[in-house]
Amino acid sequence: MPMRYSCLTMLLLVLMTAMTAMNGFAQPVDARTFKQALPGYQFQFPRDYASHEDFKTEWWYYTGHLQGDNGQRYGYELTFFRTGVTEAKDGDVHPWKLDNLYLAHFAISDLQKKKFVYFEKLNRGGVGPASAATENFSVTNENWFVEQLGDKTVLRANGGGYSIHLLLDSLKPPVIHGKDGVSQKASCKGCASHYFSQTRLATEGFLYIDKKPIKVSGLSWMDHEFGSNQLTAEQVGWDWYSIQLNNKTECMLYLMRNNHGGIDPNSSGTLIFPDGKTKHLQLADFSVKAIDHWHSAKTGGDYPMGWNVEIPSAKCKLSIRPAFAEQELATGKSTGVTYWEGASKVEGTMNDARVEGDAYVEMTGYSEKFHQNI
Repeated sequence: MPMRYSCLTMLLLVLMTAMTAMNGFAQPVDARTFKQALPGYQFQFPRDYASHEDFKTEWWYYTGHLQGDNGQRYGYELTFFRTGVTEAKDGDVHPWKLDNLYLAHFAISDLQKKKFVYFEKLNRGGVGPASAATENFSVTNENWFVEQLGDKTVLRANGGGYSIHLLLDSLKPPVIHGKDGVSQKASCKGCASHYFSQTRLATEGFLYIDKKPIKVSGLSWMDHEFGSNQLTAEQVGWDWYSIQLNNKTECMLYLMRNNHGGIDPNSSGTLIFPDGKTKHLQLADFSVKAIDHWHSAKTGGDYPMGWNVEIPSAKCKLSIRPAFAEQELATGKSTGVTYWEGASKVEGTMNDARVEGDAYVEMTGYSEKFHQNI
């Protein structure tokens, strides 16, 4: 039977994960020791799809764009988080030890109805109903899961009257972001992650709404990151973009925002060409300009809403438009973070040819300073 938590217990568990964000991420004397994400890391696949418990924070992040056999379009997000608890001592193998917390978010965007729903979970490891395997790719949180099935990946999640049963098949090899094995987020040592993506996942399966199956197909994107100390006290949030174009090109961009209203120079991106080759983009290699804004009546957050993206080296000029504005998650029952994660459309030009496609955009720190220790 799944372990349930009272609101007070969940608050305490979330506070435990956030305590080390204070005082420069200092850890207690008897705390578990985590590795830092440092240059020189050598990725190995399929090994690196699995969990890395020697790092504090890890996530497996799926977003996708689906076309239903009912003619409707949908976006989805399914994200699994693992965070190591510093109070668990190294070498302690007692089954009741609190060594990891597992959190998860699931969201559906109905593009025609402009309806957005989301759900969240928080559970402990050990004897709890959540886990992330270290020897193979299998992550679960109660009845939500992602796991490898041969050369493909299976996703399943449900909430309210919604559920997804999806089979994903990667059309390109994994893309490693950053330089020398690390995606740097700030200038300090270890303020980084090991970060790779599957940027073009052919997707098929079923979306259930009120138990009625809708056969769907489309494209998904997966991010996997692991590290122990990515952000600094001066950073208030980030903007992240995953772009999939109909010329079989993809692009990932992220902008780390600081508390003076500027962009951290460690912000970067990756351009992925149709043949799977990649180009690392430094901040000077691209620009993102907001063209509108949206105010959330629910949380008070003020978000950019609509963006013009330019990558001069690729003769790329894109316009990203959200499918609709109300795609905000306030995850007080799990990560304690309010953020916007939304399905969007893309159109523009690349190498003097017209292109279009889909994007997902994530924005944190607009309704509150991002305060969690990641």
